[in-house]
Amino acid sequence: MSSIQKKYIGILGGSFDPAHKGHLGISKISIKKLKLKKIYWVITKKNPFKKKTFYSLNERIKYAKKIAKSQKKIETIYLDNIVKSSRIIDIIKFFIKKRKNKNIYFIIGSDNLILFHKWKSWKKIVKLAKLVVFSRKGYDRKGKESVVVKYLDKNKIIFVKNKPIKASSTALRKKLNN
Repeated sequence: MSSIQKKYIGILGGSFDPAHKGHLGISKISIKKLKLKKIYWVITKKNPFKKKTFYSLNERIKYAKKIAKSQKKIETIYLDNIVKSSRIIDIIKFFIKKRKNKNIYFIIGSDNLILFHKWKSWKKIVKLAKLVVFSRKGYDRKGKESVVVKYLDKNKIIFVKNKPIKASSTALRKKLNN
C-alpha cells in the first residue's frame, strides 16, 4: 500500500499595502522548502492593528496579482466579504470547512511573532495551522523570546533561515510619500 502525501497549502495574509518582492521571495521559498501545493495571498481590507491603508483595496489586489502573475502556485484572493471577517482565524476556518483543507501552513515574519499573542484566537490559530516564521531584520531575537514561542511545541513552529528581506510595505509607502 502506498502512502498518500498530504497536500499542504500556505496562507500569507495581510493588507499587502503594497505587495512587494519580499512577499514574492518568502512565497517562493515556502513553496520549495515546505513542498506546498499552493500559497494563498489573502488580502484583508484593513490590518486591525493599523488605522488605515495607503492604497485602496482594489489597488492592493490588482498590484498583488501583477507581482505574482508569473507564479502558478501563488493565488491572490480577497475573502473578507465571503468570510465576513478579516481575522486570520476565520480565514483558516474557511479553508478547513469550505475548501476541505486541514493541512495549512500560516506564514508570517518574525516582526509579527512579537505581538502574535494579541491576535484574535491566536491559540486556536496555532492548533489549526503550523506556524512558519521568516526572518525579518531586527526582529528575530525578540520573536524567538515571544509569548507564542514559549507556549508552542517545537513541532508546531518552523523558523526559516532566509537572507534578510530588505523590502517592506512601510518603506515603500515612505518612499512614495517623499
